[in-house]
Parts: sequence; structure tokens; C-alpha cells
Amino acid sequence: RRLIFEELFWLELYLAARKTGLKKENTEPVLFTEKKLNQLLQILPFDLTGAQKKALAEIKEDLKKPHPMHRLVQGDVGSGKTLVALSAAILVAEVKRQTCFMVPTEILAEQHFANTKKYLEPLGIRTALLTGKTKASKVKEILSALENGEVDLLIGTHALIEERVKFHNLALVIVDEQHRFGVEQRGELKSKGHSPHFLIM
Repeated sequence: RRLIFEELFWLELYLAARKTGLKKENTEPVLFTEKKLNQLLQILPFDLTGAQKKALAEIKEDLKKPHPMHRLVQGDVGSGKTLVALSAAILVAEVKRQTCFMVPTEILAEQHFANTKKYLEPLGIRTALLTGKTKASKVKEILSALENGEVDLLIGTHALIEERVKFHNLALVIVDEQHRFGVEQRGELKSKGHSPHFLIM
């Protein structure tokens, strides 16, 4: 319990410090309509839980502000954190802006990509997967589409922070298992957009 407390204490301290700094930064508010998000919620075979609805409502408020969001979504495995994060990505895609979703392993990236294709592509949201295993020819195609604004959501591993990865209009960064990534790596992702919103899971 003490070790868990210490880990959460340092994480909260880091987030509080970041939040103070972010309030001084300016970013373009995400003025979404929720049309595509409502379409997703209608086709899901279940309803959102009270906790998911509360987290999503707070994220919506943050996205509308002229300062970048820096929010932590915490919950047990299977509690639906990813659905909340993807809902935020949908809101960003509605206004023709981009999201990147960084995860620590290729297996996890592939799982997330399979789920996003299943639920988001029918809504017209274009997704792509970039990992160390992605073939060179495919990488070239993805990077070109990304820079031209033809990819709404890019999912991947550390490959996302490579210098050659350039976004057209990055507005939201989602980081899963954030303790596996250093501050520098998160900083590199941040530099790929103009003060993008951050959602850490």
C-alpha cells in the first residue's frame, strides 16, 4: 500500500505541476458537435457506466477551453478507459484535427487498432497503425497520409515519437501505461502539435 501511495503521489505531483504550466499555454479550443460520438454510443452493445460518463463530461469541458488539457484517466483493466479515450479522439476528428495514441507494446497497439477499425471507421474516422513491425512501404504511405491530414487517429508504439512522424494538425495525445514512457518522450509527442491536449491512462 505504501509503494502504491508513493507511485500515485509522485504521479499526482507531476500532473499538478504540468497543469499549472499548461494554464499559461494557449491552444485552439476543440468545438465539436458530438454527432459522430452519438452515432458510436448508439451502436455500442452496452451503455456507458456512470464513471465513464463523468470522465467523458469532464474531458468535453476541457477540450472546449483555450488551454491544453492534461488529464489522467485511472481505472482497473476492463473498466473502459480506452472507450473514454477513443470518445475524445472522435470529438477531435469531428473538427478535422488529429489524435495520436501511444502504447508501450506492439501487441497492445495491434489490439487497439483492431478495436478502433471496428468501431470508428464506420463513422468515417480514418485510423492507422505504426509500430516497429510496420513494413517500410506501408510506413511511407502512412507518414504521407498523416502529414496531409488524411489520418484522423494514429495508434502506435515508440515509433510515434520518431522525427519523421509529422502531423497535419495534432490536437490530442493519448498515452497508455504512461509510467512506461519518460517525460522526454511525452515532450517529443507534445512538440508534434501546437500545445495539444493530453490524456494519460
